[in-house]
Amino acid sequence: MVFSSELIKGTLKTIVLKLLTDNDKMYGYEITQRVKELTTDKIQITEGALYPTLHALENEGLLTTETEYIGKRVRKYYSLSPAGKTRTQERVSEFADFMETMQFLLDIKTKLA
Repeated sequence: MVFSSELIKGTLKTIVLKLLTDNDKMYGYEITQRVKELTTDKIQITEGALYPTLHALENEGLLTTETEYIGKRVRKYYSLSPAGKTRTQERVSEFADFMETMQFLLDIKTKLA
């Protein structure tokens, strides 16, 4: 089952920020592939959703960029700014609280390990 783009849209900034916390710096395609890998293809981020999100986070001062030239190719790497590191912790905490609230609201029993 692939999750709907509607669900992903509301969490994409948090996903990107958390990935960059765990991986120091990444480029766009690498981010999409890592998300697919970590979610066993349940979350598939399109370039059309990812790049506007990356640009928005950069405009908010949460990301910094670094350009590398690999032969004739240009690769833009994204990493967290100091403000991005702080904001990531806030967003992850907010999302965890949101999930708990939704579980209660929808009367969802958590799966036992």
